[in-house]
Amino acid sequence: MNREIIRKLPKVDEVLGTAQVAEFEGVLPHGLILDTVREVLDERRTAILAGCEGEPFFVDLNHIAGDAAARLSAKSAGNLKPVINATGVVLHTNLGRARLSEAARTAVDRVASAYCNLEYDIEKGRRGHRHDLVEKIICRITGAEAAMAVNNNAAATMLCLSALGRGKEVIVSRGELVEIGGSFRVPEIMEESGCSLREVGTTNKTKISDYERAVNEETAALMKVHTSNYRILGFTEDVDLNQLVGLGREKELPVIFDMGNGLIVDLSEYGIDEPNVETSLKTGIDVILFSGDKLLGGPQCGIIAGKKEYVERMKRHPLARAFRVDKMTLAALEMTFRAYYDREKALKEIPVLRDITVSPAELKMKAEAFAQSLRDEEAIDGEVDVEAIEDQVGGGSAPTVKLRGWAVSLKSDRIKPEKLERLLRKQEPAAIIRMGHDKAYFDVRTLRDEDLVTLKNHLVSIFEKVGEKR
Repeated sequence: MNREIIRKLPKVDEVLGTAQVAEFEGVLPHGLILDTVREVLDERRTAILAGCEGEPFFVDLNHIAGDAAARLSAKSAGNLKPVINATGVVLHTNLGRARLSEAARTAVDRVASAYCNLEYDIEKGRRGHRHDLVEKIICRITGAEAAMAVNNNAAATMLCLSALGRGKEVIVSRGELVEIGGSFRVPEIMEESGCSLREVGTTNKTKISDYERAVNEETAALMKVHTSNYRILGFTEDVDLNQLVGLGREKELPVIFDMGNGLIVDLSEYGIDEPNVETSLKTGIDVILFSGDKLLGGPQCGIIAGKKEYVERMKRHPLARAFRVDKMTLAALEMTFRAYYDREKALKEIPVLRDITVSPAELKMKAEAFAQSLRDEEAIDGEVDVEAIEDQVGGGSAPTVKLRGWAVSLKSDRIKPEKLERLLRKQEPAAIIRMGHDKAYFDVRTLRDEDLVTLKNHLVSIFEKVGEKR
């Protein structure tokens, strides 16, 4: 019986000849169109063999063509596409972390569409070095002697340890052996870099004497890792940077600080009690490592800054080429750092900082306006309210900090929140929301004005379609 149904499936050429699919010819590569049609037919064939019912649905030419056309429409924008973040998580790792400032986006577009002086010294008319493009401004803003950028902070850590500690020991507190996103662990990175990990102290308590006792002729460096994605509370003790720097000078050993979060300005007045780059460097540490796409608010990259003798050694290391960043990252990074010449300007122009520091009162006004716009739509059938909510910084930064936020909640008997969440993910652009207490939540902290308009249109369209089916 199933084999008979399969024989009724239209041929590939028949699907290609339909109006729905033919309109993509000349717009998308023919090979992509062909692959998509075959993909749809193969899925129907598999479903029929598995015993699925509904013969007309599976073999109808127009329905198959419509399925293929919908997929081609989605593919026309590419696999990487914008989404609406209604979760209230500012640095949402799954959603691309930091949004770039307008200046950074403009810089990326400028160099992406033309040749540029990536490794060419225009003044001297000879080959230049890509590190020079951002080093001066990073040093100006952070106070470091030298700096370079690599493709992420894990790469920065590996390059630093390989250049300074290969074949020798690096001392780290047991309480700082962190695991970052994607199951990458500091001990494993250290092992791959060619140095040996020397653990000191205990999970909850490490003293400067623990480091001092561990120093031997095989010691290459002392390292501190900021536990940016978790906190150990209670009966605890750790070694601060000043203590570690003192020991490093006494033993003539470099001190490395893997800070991670990339915070440049002091945000303690907003509840973000995290170390920042400039203050950390002032303790006298030799090298600091941090991310570009976390609290710095720039593109994905890892930044190495500190004493010139150590940074220069890393620039000459073979891994520096493997971990180097491209012209677009450098363009965005330079413009991001440029905003920090003026702290207040940075808070307004860098989206991450703006989203973190926006006042609860402003968020409440934004939520109330959005809620009213939803209530004004007859198609949206449900209870629309404005509720106080706790937001997160995200991205493995400030894990214990809860930001006071506001969200619009929607409760409908016609569409349960789980179904609404699925339907919103199928929209273009997809909208990612929060759920709880039989309600859908749209957190306004991470919603731009244009997102609010699009999200409302999505909701109207979904409720209208649900109404038609009823």
